[in-house]
Amino acid sequence: MSKGKLEHELRGALRRRHMSPRTEETYVQWYRRYVLWHGKRHPGEMGVGEVSQFLTHLAQNLALGASSQNQALNALVFLYNEVLKQPLEGIDAERAKRTKRLPVVITQQETADLLKFVEGDVGLVVKLLYGCGLRVNEALPLRIKDVDLSGGKLEVRGGKGDKDRVVTLPKSLMVALTAHKSRVRAVFEKDRAAGIPGVWLPHALANKYPGASTSWQWFWMFPSSRIYVDGAKGLHGRHHLHEIGIGREITRAARLAQIEKRVTAHTLRHSFATHLILRGVDIRSIQGLLGHTDVRTTEIYTQLAKAIRGEITSPLDDL
Repeated sequence: MSKGKLEHELRGALRRRHMSPRTEETYVQWYRRYVLWHGKRHPGEMGVGEVSQFLTHLAQNLALGASSQNQALNALVFLYNEVLKQPLEGIDAERAKRTKRLPVVITQQETADLLKFVEGDVGLVVKLLYGCGLRVNEALPLRIKDVDLSGGKLEVRGGKGDKDRVVTLPKSLMVALTAHKSRVRAVFEKDRAAGIPGVWLPHALANKYPGASTSWQWFWMFPSSRIYVDGAKGLHGRHHLHEIGIGREITRAARLAQIEKRVTAHTLRHSFATHLILRGVDIRSIQGLLGHTDVRTTEIYTQLAKAIRGEITSPLDDL
């Protein structure tokens, strides 16, 4: 099997197991880096020794963190187990040190200042990131059917770990979301009239429900303003908004709001959780809203909330 065909087989195996598009791209990138580092040798000619050498190189020479090294390990284990059918046993690599870093959080006032400056459809996504505690790759692929305005809830489909969850929509966004949905309907009708192919569907739904890709229910809640054209593959259609645009809007708004911290899309998610703790919401409820598997992941926000409240004061203040 050639390396080009092997990459194709790797993508196919990932899709059959319903891995997210982001995971697919990440695993393929690690496969390519592994092959390049070993002088473009075919992975089938290598094994546990070469994998161990590559992982040690990531820790020693590139100083990558534990999460990145584990990501590479998972990608290569998947490649050998599921595609090459050569299970890896006895991997002996130097492990990268796991670091614990506090997330960046902005105050409620800083959040209010930031959100005053976001604009348009991208700005509406930014408000949802904070208002619902969403990851950016959970907000952008939302479909019309996932946003229940009458019920006041939003359904996250296939979140991290391929888990679904339900969160409450902020009441303050209802008017804006209703107006936005009407504008999106006009885009949808224009696409249908122009004969533009339907939107991408996850997994095998395109085969199971042939008409779903051109249905209103499955249309993007936040469609791109442009039609994409792939001349090489002869494809065209409409994607949802791109995360690069979200990042740029947050950076622009943070600059205008004169916030002296590095604010990203994930900063808003961290701030959502911390601000809920400040309001007295219990940690288990926040765990469910964020979609965390382990409550210990959520507990980091308790530390941040205590610092913001000033629960533990410095002995200097007693002098």
